[in-house]
Amino acid sequence: NIELYYKALSHYLEFKPMLLNDLLLVLTPRLDHTRAVGYFQKVGQLSLVLPYVKSVQSHNNKVINEALNNSYIENEDYDSLRESIDNFNNFDNIALAQRMEKHELIEFRRIAAYLFKMNNRWKQAVELCKKDHLYKDAMEYAAESRNTEISEDLMGWFLDNENYESFAAGTFVMYDMLRPDVILELGWRHNIMDFAMPYLIQCVREYTLKVDKLEVSDETRTKEAETNNQQPLVLETPLAIGYY
Repeated sequence: NIELYYKALSHYLEFKPMLLNDLLLVLTPRLDHTRAVGYFQKVGQLSLVLPYVKSVQSHNNKVINEALNNSYIENEDYDSLRESIDNFNNFDNIALAQRMEKHELIEFRRIAAYLFKMNNRWKQAVELCKKDHLYKDAMEYAAESRNTEISEDLMGWFLDNENYESFAAGTFVMYDMLRPDVILELGWRHNIMDFAMPYLIQCVREYTLKVDKLEVSDETRTKEAETNNQQPLVLETPLAIGYY
């Protein structure tokens, strides 16, 4: 009778709590893990059976994942939380991100931004990084978004805060998402052309190479066309058919 397993869990919890994880590990193949975890959450003893809960997280069960994630937040264990998020994705990502974006510890707010990024909420992720001055994360998320507006808005924000070093770094981290005319204008308006110049030099070099390739390709096509025009026109001799 399966109900006996759960009665045994209740009995061990009351009289032999230190042996509870041993019992759970023996019963693991026969238990409904959602029900078991829900029971320990209900009686407020989840922390007592964390070894068991961690051992069955490989099932990627939503109840198990969320129970462990909540435990990591309560214990301020952001390293374990990040590892859990990376390895087991069956949980309410947005709800967890919204819960942590106002957490008092910056590492949890950083994970919130990471979750927004994972769910393609790029603007929220970048804005959260900006609030906590996580410049590297902000630039990487903006680059991954493949969104020019988000990337250029971040560059403008760096200048508004006189963070010229991050502006210079951003020109390379977000290189593919930035428009040269916009960077040139920003550098000129804020009188920081020295910080924008490496990016502009790279752009000029890139466009020069593209033009050179187009010229070589055009010359090759022209020569081929001239060669074809100079070849004599050969008419095929019609087949003579005799009549007898």
